[in-house]
Amino acid sequence: MTESPDDSPSGARRLRLGTELAQIAEQLVALARGQNRLNELYEAVISRDQDLSDVLELIVRTAMDMVGARYGALGVLDESGERLREFIPVGLSEAEIAAMSGVELPSGRGLLGFLITHPEPVRVKDIAAHPASVGFPPGHPPMRCMVGAAVSVRGRVYGNLYLCERHDGRPFDSHDEAMIASFAEAAGLAIDDASLRQQARLDAEQFQRMLLPRLPSLPPFETAAVYRPATTPRYIGGDWYDAALLPNGGIAAVIGDVSGHDLQAAAAMAQIRNMLLALVHNTTVSPAKVLARLDDTVEALTANPVTTICLARIEPTPPADTRTGWRLRWSTAGHPPPLLLTPDGQARYLAAQPDLPIGVDTGITRRDHTRRLPPGSTVIFYTDGVTEHPHQPLDRTMARLAAQAAAHARLPLQELLDTLADHHPSDGHDDMALLAVRIPALRDAEKTGDQSIHDADQR
Repeated sequence: MTESPDDSPSGARRLRLGTELAQIAEQLVALARGQNRLNELYEAVISRDQDLSDVLELIVRTAMDMVGARYGALGVLDESGERLREFIPVGLSEAEIAAMSGVELPSGRGLLGFLITHPEPVRVKDIAAHPASVGFPPGHPPMRCMVGAAVSVRGRVYGNLYLCERHDGRPFDSHDEAMIASFAEAAGLAIDDASLRQQARLDAEQFQRMLLPRLPSLPPFETAAVYRPATTPRYIGGDWYDAALLPNGGIAAVIGDVSGHDLQAAAAMAQIRNMLLALVHNTTVSPAKVLARLDDTVEALTANPVTTICLARIEPTPPADTRTGWRLRWSTAGHPPPLLLTPDGQARYLAAQPDLPIGVDTGITRRDHTRRLPPGSTVIFYTDGVTEHPHQPLDRTMARLAAQAAAHARLPLQELLDTLADHHPSDGHDDMALLAVRIPALRDAEKTGDQSIHDADQR
């Protein structure tokens, strides 16, 4: 009987060689895809400055994509390195999550604990048959195969990456194991990066909070302030505020925003704030002239970044003026306008053409603006982190802020600012500060006076 070419030994070898070459080609494609996913992971960590919790979930999702896994998880070890302090599961459907309601997160027993005590890559075709397996809790979806690897940061095991069930139903192979082991090693670098960035943000936030004043009692005025770091991502910036009593019985209020989102911005904020405090107590110099002097000083003595400021004074009306109330006099260096909340609960912006920020052009002429305030009014100062949203027009977000202030006008002053900060109309990409000053009610000597309000720009 004559052999056909395909049945010959050489034909079998060619068939086997073709199969092996196809597998190699498939592995090369998978490796290239894995490299791309690693690049995307680092891009996300570095350029987007994501929080550590987001990075951990991104690592799990990236690993799942690389080997086509249906389920994935990252178990983070506690300080002892013997137990899990955090478990981040990915891939569970809403129904699967509901079926496991009330079940405690894994504590590191069974196969999870095996990888803790044996921090080497592991591949299991049948989880139930593994000597370390202790079974699944009630409601847990069935899982048959698993691949896992330890994730190390600076030579210490940070946690373990677990992947279960391939979408194609096949068990994980040696190629999957090698790829996940390499990825786990690279993921440790990403975690280290994200951890360092997070710690730097926390340190900077603590530093800035130490620099911001705790407003003292400033009778007869009531004051309140709020500072919030950015939430997406969480970083601090150069937002700041301050308030102080003046020799003439009034109060000075200032709010500012130094460009930048790091320790340098916080340090620059402290310098500018201290310079301004040295200038503001001279009530014979108008707010506009104070900001002009500050601009000259900043240019001459520092290399501080661009800063927006709103400097205001709330003072009793002159004795010769029979009209009742208080006078607000302010100057704006590129800062959002103050928000006036009248005693009857109406909110309106004190719109005035802003001058350039500090650090742009010392040759400009800065302007003062004045407004009479009815007794019992509240003036709210804020930074642009409260109102800026990349997908909404500024007039809409400012209208929302004013509506919130009017709706909660009767709250105690600190509660009012906390509410505005909690329900701010911005997207949270920037830190925010709010400062409010509530002026006294009618002075006895002026209870019969005229309570009109008017604008008067002083050029």
